[in-house]
Amino acid sequence: MEVTLTADQERAKNLIAEWYLNTDDQFFVLSGYAGTGKTFLIDYVVKEVLRLKIGEEAVFVSPTGKAASILVKRGTPAGTLHSLIYVRDEDDFDVDENGEIIETDRLSFIKREKIDEKIKLIVVDEASMVAGDVLRDLLSFNVKCLFSGDGAQLPPVNGICPLMQLIDYTMTEIVRQAKDNPIVQLATLAREGKPIPYGNYDDRVCVVSKNALRGEERKRIFLKADQIICGRNRTRNMLNTEIRGYLGISEEQKLPSDGEKLICTLNDWEKSLDKDGKFFLVNGIIGTAKDVKEGFDKLAKMTFCADFLDEGIESAFDTGIFTDGRYAHGYGERAVTLSDGSVIHEDDYAKNFRKKVVSDEVIDRFEFAYAITCHKAQGSEFDFVVVFDESWAFQEEKNKWLYTAITRAKEKLLIVR
Repeated sequence: MEVTLTADQERAKNLIAEWYLNTDDQFFVLSGYAGTGKTFLIDYVVKEVLRLKIGEEAVFVSPTGKAASILVKRGTPAGTLHSLIYVRDEDDFDVDENGEIIETDRLSFIKREKIDEKIKLIVVDEASMVAGDVLRDLLSFNVKCLFSGDGAQLPPVNGICPLMQLIDYTMTEIVRQAKDNPIVQLATLAREGKPIPYGNYDDRVCVVSKNALRGEERKRIFLKADQIICGRNRTRNMLNTEIRGYLGISEEQKLPSDGEKLICTLNDWEKSLDKDGKFFLVNGIIGTAKDVKEGFDKLAKMTFCADFLDEGIESAFDTGIFTDGRYAHGYGERAVTLSDGSVIHEDDYAKNFRKKVVSDEVIDRFEFAYAITCHKAQGSEFDFVVVFDESWAFQEEKNKWLYTAITRAKEKLLIVR
């Protein structure tokens, strides 16, 4: 494979090869700014320098299903970090009064005793999103890990990722193919804290005043965008209400209609999104609603279809956020589905119903996702992104916020401020 690497890429390649072939260090952390060709370089090093078979000797994983799906679309077999190192606890069962084992619907996971012995390298994308406890479990397998991330992006909402404090090398040189890309140019300005002037940067990128985006043009752009990103929840709620109106959905229709765009806002490791158990219903997964049926206790059921998969899953969810502007149920509370198809809170079953229980499950949380916050967009990418620049609200992290928002766009970008 004949390739020409930049000096920056050549340096990164040599460091990774030296680490993997000649040191006992278990992991290497590579950071790379937008446009430096980090993804290309890692693929090249694994295949052509280390000579590892992808999918067998080298496996690619990501902390989220969405980020893993991006690797798959680029042609790299990938799954979630969770599915690689955790397995369902087969000893998780109940026993009835006669001592008979009853299968439980409440899935729990434990760390695998071992992973495939053929695996010699684990490549972890979006390393800044790896939680500390998951990192500890991953490293316990004593397999070399190459972590890839972008130190210029926002840190996770729940704190600083330990990996991004241990960067071995940061790629900073923009590759030739990306130098003329206005998205990369604006991302670089944002990262460096430099002003981004109003105007057209080509037919794909534009920066406008919010006062200039009005009427039918505003409606046209909003409905055409693949994702709108903003900073504040107040702005997000206003934009979602506005776009639902453009779609002709009545204000009286509080719950999601068929085909409406939703984002999951709570990790539910009990619900696998696919038959192979590679992807789970976790915070940040975007998809669409189908067959919404309202139940009792501010609960409803629907089929949720993640936007990167063809199949959907059944989900009982909290309707309070849609009807009252706040969730009605706490984390970990459960819903019960009865034999007549109705869904109620687990605490109300014994008091109010005498029908057979078909299943019980964690109460999931969703919100409308025509507009989402930048934090929720991390790990994702979209063809056409509209960014409402509210970086000013993030003080010392304002540059990281704007940089992260801009780099969610693949093809087209409109910044509104």
